[in-house]
Amino acid sequence: MERSITLKDTAALALGAGILGTGGGGNTYVGQIWLENELRQQGVPCRLIDADDVPDDALLCASGTMGAPTVSNERLMRGDEFAVGMRALEAHLGRKFDAMMCGEIGGANALKPIIGALQLGLPIVDGDPMGRAFPELQMDTFAIGGLSITPMALVDPHGNVVILRHMDTPVRTEQYARSLTIEMGGSAALVMPVITGQQMKKTLIRGTMSLAQRLGEAVLAARANGTDTAEAAAALGNGRVLFRGKIVDVERRTVQGFARGRLLMSAFGDPDDTLEIVFQNENLVAWRNGEVVATVPDLICILGHDDGEPIGTESLRYGLRAAVLGLPAPRELKTPAALAVVGPAAFGYDDVVFAPLPGDLL
Repeated sequence: MERSITLKDTAALALGAGILGTGGGGNTYVGQIWLENELRQQGVPCRLIDADDVPDDALLCASGTMGAPTVSNERLMRGDEFAVGMRALEAHLGRKFDAMMCGEIGGANALKPIIGALQLGLPIVDGDPMGRAFPELQMDTFAIGGLSITPMALVDPHGNVVILRHMDTPVRTEQYARSLTIEMGGSAALVMPVITGQQMKKTLIRGTMSLAQRLGEAVLAARANGTDTAEAAAALGNGRVLFRGKIVDVERRTVQGFARGRLLMSAFGDPDDTLEIVFQNENLVAWRNGEVVATVPDLICILGHDDGEPIGTESLRYGLRAAVLGLPAPRELKTPAALAVVGPAAFGYDDVVFAPLPGDLL
């Protein structure tokens, strides 16, 4: 079934993508404004198609931004980087792409592929390989499923293009691409991987673009009705509210192309009841009074307590009143093969055991 993404969809889509970003993926306000401008300029909506409607022999590619959100939010792109990267890969391959995909449904990276699709006149598939946002390239179901994530293209705001034709492992691809991104100023447009329709159908987490829009619509409806925005988002995402309180401490630094740090919250009415969260672009592990309450790959989402607006790790600051949600990860991220790549140990937390939240995100 083919649907369309129009101007009236952007507010809900951006809001839901911000929630699924678990603190990362880039600022959705900037992404929303950019997408709305592109929709007005093109004068047509973006076609959104189901994975099953893509022919097996079709050629697809995903796109997004690589780098630290603390950099990408301040370093605006010129606007055509994703199209430039796609055309460079088409010239390299000697073949046109038939459709685009979202590289991660979290944050502004859920919106930027739509911009590229509009510029190239291509449809975008309803799904992504993460079901959230992750900080490293190997942390998606394409790589976990054994697909090569090269060739790939990186594009900087000056129009410079680098194509990595072949890399032997996804981890080495991440290392090389991260170094290039840092040399490009800490943020760059990323176009990868190149896959067929058949490969996409075997590895994609389906329906996440629609899920993001429904999440945003649920929060907007709760605002309009004066009901609890955090509870509305938690219910739609099959999760629960983990904590409510005020941020009392934040440590954040930009290191090796990532925004890394920790935050501490104290509960409303009980300053001795605390929640600590560590992050690497995205929120990774949450401890309440020293006990783990949620960890990757489950989603730890921080929302404004009064309006349900998602708060990115680059925007955390002392005094913010927030609700913290725990949403279960998609089932595709909870296999042994996936947990080896996106579980706590993959981020250096060897002493943290993944105890999944009940249910699945989708």
